[in-house]
Amino acid sequence: MSGEPIAIVPPPGTEPGAPDGMHPASGIPQDAGSIGPGAAVLADMSGAPPADLHRLLGARDRGEPARMGVSSVRRFAGGLGTAAVRFPGPPPGLPILAEAGADPDPPAPGAENDAPAPADEDDMPELFCPGPIRDDPALGEEVNDRVVAWAEEMGIYPGRLGHLADCGFGRLIMLTHPATDDPDRLLAAAKCVVAEWAADDYYVDEVELGADPRIVGSRLANLYAVVDPAQLPERYAPQLDAYREAEPIATAFRSAMEHLVRYASTTQLGRFQQQMGILFVAWNQEADWHANGRTPPVWEYLVQRHLNSYLPPMVLIDAVAGYELPPAEFSDPRVRRAYTLAANAGVLLNDLHSADFESETDFNLPRVIALEDGCTHREALKRTVEIHNELMRAFVAEAAVLSALGTPTLRRFFADVWAWLGGSREWHATSGRYRSAPDRSEGNRT
Repeated sequence: MSGEPIAIVPPPGTEPGAPDGMHPASGIPQDAGSIGPGAAVLADMSGAPPADLHRLLGARDRGEPARMGVSSVRRFAGGLGTAAVRFPGPPPGLPILAEAGADPDPPAPGAENDAPAPADEDDMPELFCPGPIRDDPALGEEVNDRVVAWAEEMGIYPGRLGHLADCGFGRLIMLTHPATDDPDRLLAAAKCVVAEWAADDYYVDEVELGADPRIVGSRLANLYAVVDPAQLPERYAPQLDAYREAEPIATAFRSAMEHLVRYASTTQLGRFQQQMGILFVAWNQEADWHANGRTPPVWEYLVQRHLNSYLPPMVLIDAVAGYELPPAEFSDPRVRRAYTLAANAGVLLNDLHSADFESETDFNLPRVIALEDGCTHREALKRTVEIHNELMRAFVAEAAVLSALGTPTLRRFFADVWAWLGGSREWHATSGRYRSAPDRSEGNRT
C-alpha cells in the first residue's frame, strides 16, 4: 500500500504538456471525429462528478469520516427510477454512527439545485460518472507487460498477444484499484480479468476462436469445476485433471486463482467463485439468444446485464487494496443492492463504447433499445446514458445513507467502488480493445 495520498488528476487532455487533441497517458487521439458517439460520451469528462466519493457527498473535514445525515443526501435520489430508494434505519448488523433522522451536516447553500438542469430533448445527457483518481502510465504498463507474458505462458490468445497488449488490461487494473501501487497485487486482479475475458471470447463471442452457442453450457460447467474445484471419485478425478491441464482457459483460471489467494481471504475468494457461477449463467443466456436467432426485449437484456455485470472484478476491490469488508456487511442485502447498482451501471459503459464497433449479431443495450422502440442509434445511446445515470444516482443515494450508518470499513469500500467506476470509465474511453480489435464480422462477435 502506498504511504502517500493519491492526488486526483485533472480531466483527460487538460494536463500540462498534453498535445492538442491527444490523451496524455494513452496517446490515443481524442478528436471527436475519430471516435463514435458512444465513445465521445465516455471521453467527455468536463462535467464529471468528483472522483472522491466523500467529496461528492459533502464531507466537511477531509481528514475525518463523513457523518452525513439522511436529509443531506436526498438530492442524489432524484431522477428516473430512484423512487424505490428508501431512507430507513440501519440494516441489521451495521452499527449506528449517526441517527437516521438527524442531519449533522446541513446542506450547503444551493445544494438543492445540484441536480442537472433539464436539457433539450435532442441533447446527449452528460454521463454521471467520475474520472480516475490515479493514472500512472508506467505502473499500468508494467502490469500490462506482466499479464500479457502470463497469457502467453497459459496458452491463451496465441497469435493475438499484440491485440491483448493493446487492450491494456494492466492499465484497467491500475486505474480501477488506486488504493495500491504494488504491481503484484494488481497483477493478481489483472490475471482474473484476462481469464474472464478470454472465456467470453473463446466460448461465447468469437466464432473464429471456437465459440459455439450449442456447447457453451458444457464448456462453462467444466470450467466451473476448476473455479470451484469439483471433488470426483478417485477413478474419474484424473480425467478432470487432464482437462484442466489441456484446456488453456481452465489453466488460466487455476493460475489466476493461485495468485489471488496470496492476497484474498477465504471469504473473498468465495465471493469470486460465486460471481463466476452467476456470470456463467448469464453467458448461457446469451448463447441461447445466438443459438435461436433471438434478440431479447430490453427488460430481458437488462436481466442478463445484471448477471453479466462488472461484479466479478469489483468484488475483489478490498482484497486488492489490502483489507476486507466483513462478510456480515458485504452480504447485507442493502449493501449488496448498492454495489450491485454500481456494477450494473459500470458495465453499461462497455455497451456505450462497443455499440459503435460491434456487428449486427452482437447484443448491447443501444441496439436492443433501437430495435424495440424503433428509434435511431443516437436516441438509443441517449436512453442508455439515462439508464446508466439512473443507476449511478441510485447507488450514490444508497451509499450515502449506508456510509452514514455503517462502519469506517464500509465507507472505505463504497469510496473504493466509486474510484473503480472512475478508473473503468477512463479505460473504456482509451482502451485499444475497441480501436484495434479484429474485424467485427458474423464470425467474430466480440
